[in-house]
Amino acid sequence: MSLSEDAGLVRDTGRFDLEADVVVVGGGGCGLTAAIAAAQGGADVLVLEKQARPWCNTARSGGMVPAAGTRLQRAAGVVETPDAMAADILRKNGHASDPETTRHLCRIAAELVEWLVDEVGVALTFVHDFKYPGHTEFRMHAPPSRTGAALWADLRRAVAAHARAELVEGAGVAGLIADGGGAVRGVVAERDGRRERIGARAVVLAANGFAANRTMLARHCPEIAGAYYFGGEGNTGEAIRWGQALGGAIAFMDAYQAHASVAVPHGILITYALVTEGGIQVNRDGRRFGDETTGYSEHALRVLAQPDGVAWNVYDARLHRLALGFEDYRQALEAGAVVTAPDAAALAARLGLPVPALETTLAEYRGAADAGRSDAFGRRDCRRLEAPLHGVRVTGALFHTQGGLVVDRAARVLRADGTPVPNLYAGGGTAAGLSGHGPGGYFSGNGLLTALGYGMLAGRDAARAIRH
Repeated sequence: MSLSEDAGLVRDTGRFDLEADVVVVGGGGCGLTAAIAAAQGGADVLVLEKQARPWCNTARSGGMVPAAGTRLQRAAGVVETPDAMAADILRKNGHASDPETTRHLCRIAAELVEWLVDEVGVALTFVHDFKYPGHTEFRMHAPPSRTGAALWADLRRAVAAHARAELVEGAGVAGLIADGGGAVRGVVAERDGRRERIGARAVVLAANGFAANRTMLARHCPEIAGAYYFGGEGNTGEAIRWGQALGGAIAFMDAYQAHASVAVPHGILITYALVTEGGIQVNRDGRRFGDETTGYSEHALRVLAQPDGVAWNVYDARLHRLALGFEDYRQALEAGAVVTAPDAAALAARLGLPVPALETTLAEYRGAADAGRSDAFGRRDCRRLEAPLHGVRVTGALFHTQGGLVVDRAARVLRADGTPVPNLYAGGGTAAGLSGHGPGGYFSGNGLLTALGYGMLAGRDAARAIRH
């Protein structure tokens, strides 16, 4: 195999500045989970994070980990199988993802959640007061604050507490070290203004996707390339290219997760529970523009297509109380993003929307709710919104890409012929996800399921392979 530094590949010379059993590229949710799993398996692990002050996609998420069959779910009186969850994912993505891969991740999800709680020390509670689009059952597990920041903080503490794991921030990886046969032997790291060759018996690529790389976005996801970006700044796609350079196959490079509800100009995520539990969105003309419940990822494009690329969430006091359970929403409230009014006319005036149009919109929606029928947009679960009312100005945003390197059930990177690239693993946004194509296949929780799920699988398999 010809190794090119332009492709991020450096030939193995057998000389290293330092060595570790496992090197993990990226200190987000996937990387930290992989590190913990590998360290628990007896491997010495080094996690390299290129940002000195990282704020990854896991930290920016709502911290919702989907799993069917956990004891937390059963304690809430919910009994379902992992295959039911897989069926929901496949239905949402139009059966585009590999069925066996999808079912495999769903089948290990309960073990993942219970391992995070019992052995890693992550605080997770069962979410049973709302469902995201496409979920036919309550199955989300999240920190009490319902923030990814709390989840990420618990993972960081677990890595710091483990004697076999070390996290180094401000240490970028410039490429992979491989031998002439394409087997990965380590990485080239950059820190403190110098390069180091770090040997490893296994490398886990956990550097997320390419949502912060406008060139790659324009090539693979052009319709969202100009949108407000809500993800981590370090998601620039180089890890996917390194895997490709070693023969790794890629899939679903046009897939991504967008979101239809980010407060502007505040840049704060507004929980979509406001919409799924009965709220609506209107444009600057005070009119709705689609069925908001099809999914917040695909609906983001509808928001961006409105004048000025903005919309307003409109909801009532019941939903306001529900949203107060989310720390992000409380921050938005403190920042002044949430507007409250005694009736539709007053809300329209305070939001700068035409009064008659918003009153008519709410009356039409109320009429569908009272009649128990779908509305003109096909929304089936119309709910009556009672005064006082609330509103938030939002835009559509890109969160992360969902395409990447093809991996097997152990998260090993696969070539086009189905054989693994020796010693190379990938997860999270660096790996091909479960969302099919475009934004519409995204199923709430797909991001953290593939980040933490593949992270756990990669770490465990790397440690197992090293022991044997």
